[in-house]
Amino acid sequence: MNKYLLVAKNTWYETVAYRFNFVMWRIRVIFQLLTVYFLWLAIIPGNGDFLGYTKPLMLTYILGTSLIASIALASRSYGIGDEINNGNLSNFLIKPINYFLYWFSKDMGDKAMNILFSVLELTILFLLLHPPIFIQTNIFIIFLALISSAIALILYFFFNILLGLIGFWSPDVWSPRFIFIILVNFFAGSLFPLDILPKSVFYFLQALPFTYVLYFPLKIYLGQLSQIEIYTGLFISTIWALIMYWLVRTIWVKGLAFYTAYGR
Repeated sequence: MNKYLLVAKNTWYETVAYRFNFVMWRIRVIFQLLTVYFLWLAIIPGNGDFLGYTKPLMLTYILGTSLIASIALASRSYGIGDEINNGNLSNFLIKPINYFLYWFSKDMGDKAMNILFSVLELTILFLLLHPPIFIQTNIFIIFLALISSAIALILYFFFNILLGLIGFWSPDVWSPRFIFIILVNFFAGSLFPLDILPKSVFYFLQALPFTYVLYFPLKIYLGQLSQIEIYTGLFISTIWALIMYWLVRTIWVKGLAFYTAYGR
């Protein structure tokens, strides 16, 4: 266990070593957040609502996406495909280390850094903008939202692993990842709550795993779901996590049988 804690710790050092890249990433996140924030601030009238969302609820949802994204979407496992392509995977196969736990540890180190900065950024924005936001006071609801966020974290980790395993069969791992990031940002509800879409579209999206990455944890926090809806969503997201784990293990085994690294 100590070796995985060391991996997570070293991820912090890597982030510090490449400070400019990290700062530019956080600036991009802030500008994207502010763009969506001011858009909805302009759309929703002061004391009115938009498709069932008052201004405090919608702005809380939008600001909450930044925090949940730092928990679920921050990831370092995008490097798996490159390691397969350049043959560095061979170095891990001969070491007494679990390859998936290694990358999960790197992800956790990266998430910890992003959560810290996300909380700092949201605090500064709150002090500057004084947005009308919804504060959830029910501790049990907050606990369920955190459980959902943890499942979202696992789901997104497996998504990234699967995309990285494309490297066993193709040298191009960045194009599928770029398309995937765009799809996740839309289907996970990072721009708006998914339930403002037509019901047929929303019901279809609920069957997909992306819904449980951002939208579902935030809806729990906002208190807009019944207990049955919460427990059903937690069950479905857990099933998706198990399915993704099975897919990762299956494709990993098939990929290793196909894997070659010349000169290693």
